[in-house]
Amino acid sequence: MQLKMREFRPRIGPAEYRVVQPWEPLRHTALGNPDGYGCLIGDHEGLARLAALFSFAAYSPRTIVHVPLRKGAPLGEYENFIESCGGRVDLVLVHHSLGLRVTKWPELRRRLVNGRPITVRTDEARTNRDHATWLERRDDDENRDWLRPDVHASTLFLTGSRDVLASASTQFEFAAGRGLREEKVPKGHSVLVSMLSWELRPDPSVHRMQFDICFKARPPYEHFRRPGRRLPAA
Repeated sequence: MQLKMREFRPRIGPAEYRVVQPWEPLRHTALGNPDGYGCLIGDHEGLARLAALFSFAAYSPRTIVHVPLRKGAPLGEYENFIESCGGRVDLVLVHHSLGLRVTKWPELRRRLVNGRPITVRTDEARTNRDHATWLERRDDDENRDWLRPDVHASTLFLTGSRDVLASASTQFEFAAGRGLREEKVPKGHSVLVSMLSWELRPDPSVHRMQFDICFKARPPYEHFRRPGRRLPAA
């Protein structure tokens, strides 16, 4: 998949960071704070682009992938559900080898100005191979390769290795395809289609962090809306 991105090179002291964002926001996608209940609701485009963003993050160990999700389009009655989960948060994907401290993020975020356009391409075949490699060792008692979640400054940070980020990418790819086949989706309902809980460290506690992925189609008129163009009368 080809992605148009916005690239920033903010500095804190002598250190320079590379941060990228989607060029166009994921307008119909929202993530509830997983400190309450992590539920991501998105349309086909949003979930497919998240699959590509996770794949890009997996193979970009020196890059911070920032996905702003707090200011998307309202999701109707599901907006109250997101609020009950703890409110909207943004998403940051980062390779563990970068050693990013989440406490640095507010300062980095303030410096994300004047980004330049770049285009990147993801390799789905490679992503699927590395996902399969991660699955082979997922249930091994010695496995330490999990996504590590942290919530700070209204942002969920998911930190991990190449293989587990690739595995997460396939969950979003699956969700984007499966959602289109769910019977309730054309009626405007949100449907649970996948989750990232398998990629998080196993935890028998009832308070373990959850990350469910739900599909909700955008309103039909949104497919035809253009800036400056009036919607047809009802």
